[in-house]
Amino acid sequence: MAHVLIVGAGIGGDTLAALLDRQGWQVTVVEIAPGLREGGQTVDLRGGSREVLARMGVLEIVLDNLVAQRGLAWIDKTGKHLAAMPVEAFDGQGFVSKEEILRTDLARILHEAGSSRIDYRFDETVEALDDHPNGVRVRFRSGIVEDFDIVIGADGVHSRVRSLRWGPEEQFRKALGIAHAWYTLDERADTPPIDGWFLMHNAPGGLMVEARPGHEGTQEVGLSFRTTDPLPSRHDRAAQLALLEQTFTGVGWRAAEIVSRACEAQDFALDTFDQIAVPRWHDGRVALLGDSAWCASPLSGLGTALALIGAEALAHELASGADVSSFVTERAFSTYEGYMRPRALAAQKLLPGRVGMFTPMTSIGIRAWAAVWKVAQWRAAVPILKLVMADRGHAAPKKDQGRIAIQPSPR
Repeated sequence: MAHVLIVGAGIGGDTLAALLDRQGWQVTVVEIAPGLREGGQTVDLRGGSREVLARMGVLEIVLDNLVAQRGLAWIDKTGKHLAAMPVEAFDGQGFVSKEEILRTDLARILHEAGSSRIDYRFDETVEALDDHPNGVRVRFRSGIVEDFDIVIGADGVHSRVRSLRWGPEEQFRKALGIAHAWYTLDERADTPPIDGWFLMHNAPGGLMVEARPGHEGTQEVGLSFRTTDPLPSRHDRAAQLALLEQTFTGVGWRAAEIVSRACEAQDFALDTFDQIAVPRWHDGRVALLGDSAWCASPLSGLGTALALIGAEALAHELASGADVSSFVTERAFSTYEGYMRPRALAAQKLLPGRVGMFTPMTSIGIRAWAAVWKVAQWRAAVPILKLVMADRGHAAPKKDQGRIAIQPSPR
C-alpha cells in the first residue's frame, strides 16, 4: 500500500486525504496546530467548489451549515449605507452569494469525510525532507524519522515544505501591500446588530473595518490596513494588538470596539495579503497543493475553490497508488500541474484596481468606489463587468475533462 504524507490539515490537505484514503492509499496528515484550525471568513459554493463537494458526497451536509447573508454593504462612519450589493446581484455572482459557509465548518466537514484509517498527527510538522531511492525520508519536529512514497505540502502561504524543498518564502512571495486581522466576536447586549449584512467601512489612509454574520450569536470581524512594513511575529500577540490599536485610533464606526475585543478572540490572526508564485510545483516525489503553490490572495475570492479543485485533480492523477515509481509519480504531478496552473494564473489576475477598491486611500476614493458599485449593478453595466471578470477565474469552470467523480465509499 503506497504511503503519502500530507503536511497541512486545511481545506486542500483534508480533501486530498479523504480522496486518497478512498483510493486505497495509506495516508498520514501532520498539522502544526494543536487541532483543526478555527476562524476565517465565509467561503462560497459557486462553480467548481460545489461540484467537488457533490462528488465527495458532502454537499448536503455543507448546505445544512450555510450562513444566512443578505449581501455586502459599504457604510460610512455612522453606519449609513453608501452602496449595497445584495446576494441576488449579478445573478448571484456578486461579492456575496446565497450559499456561503464559514471556513471553520467547511474544514470540519471535510475532515470528517475521511475515514478512521487516516493517521492524523496534530502539533507536528516536518523538519527535513531527504530523497532516497524509493521515496522521501522525513524527519519530524518530534524527532521521529519515517519513509513515505510521496510528500504533499498543503501547508499554506508560509509553507514549511516549500521552504525546505524550494527555498525561502521571499523568493516566491508577492506582497500586495495590505495587512488583515480577522477573528470571531461574540455578540453581547451592546453589540450593534448587522441584520445579515456583510458591512464594510473604509476610512482614509487605506483602512477598513468589517463585520459579517457568523454562527448564531457571533459576528466575523476584520481589520485591514495598507502597509509595506514587516508585521510583528505571529507569536507576539501583544505586539500585534498594539499595532492594531495604533493604526485604528480615531477611525469611525465600530473600529474602537472591534479593536478592543481582539484580545478575547480564540481564533485571532494577523497576516498580510500576498500572492505565491512557484515556477514548478513538484520536485521529485514532493509536490505542493493550494496556497503553498499558487496563493491568489483573499482578494481573489477563489482560495477555497482552487484548493478543492486542486486536491481532486491531484487525487485523480495519483489514482490507486498501485505504482509509485519515479516515472509514474513525475507524470502524475506534471499532469496535475498542467491542469491547475492556468486556473491559478487566472485567479491571480485581480480585477484592475482591486487593492484600491478594497482599501481606498482618500475620502474621495471611498465615495467614488461606492458610486462605482452602484452603477455596476445597472442592467446595462452587468454584461461588461461579467466580461472583465471572466478571465480571472471568477466564472464557473467549464466541464472540460470530466473530473473527477471519485464517489464516496462506505465508512
